[in-house]
Parts: sequence; structure tokens; C-alpha cells
Amino acid sequence: MSEIIEVKAGIEAENEKYAAEVRKLLRETHTRLINLMASPGAGKTSLLEQTIDRLKGAYRIAVLEADVDADVDAKRIEAHGAKALQIHTGGSCHMDAAMTLKALQSLNLNEYDLIFLENVGNLVCPAEFDTGADLKVMILSVPEGDDKPLKYPLMFQVTDCVLVNKIDTDEIFDFDLQKLEKNIAPLNEHAKIIPISAFTGSGVENWLVYLREKLMEWK
Repeated sequence: MSEIIEVKAGIEAENEKYAAEVRKLLRETHTRLINLMASPGAGKTSLLEQTIDRLKGAYRIAVLEADVDADVDAKRIEAHGAKALQIHTGGSCHMDAAMTLKALQSLNLNEYDLIFLENVGNLVCPAEFDTGADLKVMILSVPEGDDKPLKYPLMFQVTDCVLVNKIDTDEIFDFDLQKLEKNIAPLNEHAKIIPISAFTGSGVENWLVYLREKLMEWK
């Protein structure tokens, strides 16, 4: 058991070294990085499409599209007028800080104000690795259920904001928003919880208000 702990500690220390380099690079270029995490199908790309459409007049936006082996989402992002950089993780179920740093270094960060990292789709691995991002945002879709904080506590502990997507289907799936909030509270009392529908656009402006406030704080 002690050997396993030592190996994990070494991995974490190595990742933190690269995360510090990411933060330094972002500070030097006055660029902000948002780590967007969710299960497959929760609506990451749909949310990004809505976000880009509403913010691209005010901010220069790029998206790092992390996937095991696909470029479907990158093409969708580019169709909305934002730069998309496809990252194939080679089978890895998450982005770590070293991968993030390499991706950022391939861009001219002076050309961008805001970069979204669309992380690999799952609620386990992405929560375990600090990418050096300024903000951690997760999407929980209504069909996944209001009990997910009980099953994947770390994700809800590390996130700054929980976007509850597909809220327009809450009655169909017997989803209880208040129950979700009660399940999150013991894990992370500071997490901002925002119900949205990336399909109808409902609540998306509330997400953008939150994001703009964060951007002003950093400024």
C-alpha cells in the first residue's frame, strides 16, 4: 500500500509543477482558462456554442477540444466562429497539466482573452487532475439524476460552478433541483449552482452573468 501512495504522490507533484507553469503562462499573457467537465452527452459542446455566440463580440475565444480520438466537437466549435484546437489524449480519460501546457503553448495566447478546455467526458478522472485553469466548471445533465454528488463527490468538491443542463426536462426525469442542492452543500458550500437549458437557451444568460463577473474580478 505504501508504494501505491508514493507513486500517486509523485504523479500529483509532477502535475502540480506543470499546473504552476500553466498559471504563470496565463498570467503573463492575460488570458483566462476555464476547465469544463461533464459526462458524455451532458451538453458541454452545446453550452460552448451558446456561450461563444453570445460572447464572441466582446471576447476573443478559443477552445481546447480534448477527446480520446475524434474531431466532431472541434468542427462544431469552429462553425460558431471560435478557434478550436483538437487534442487527442491517446486513450487517457482526462487532461492533465502537462497536456494543457503543451496545448496552450501551441497557440499565440496574446490573440485570445478566454480559452475553454472541453475536458474528456467523465466525472472521475478530470476531477483528480489540476490543469492550472482559473475556473473549474462542471455540467450535470438532468437525466443523470440528482444523486450524482453522492456517487462522484470529488467532482463536486473541486468545482467552482455546477451548471444543471437540460433543466427543461426535469419533470420527465423526476429531477429535484432542491435535492441536488442539498446533496452538493456538504461537499462544497461555495459552488455556484445554475440551472440552464443549452437547447432552449433558458438560464444561459445567468451563466454568462456569472462568467462575466469572474472575468471582471480577475481583471
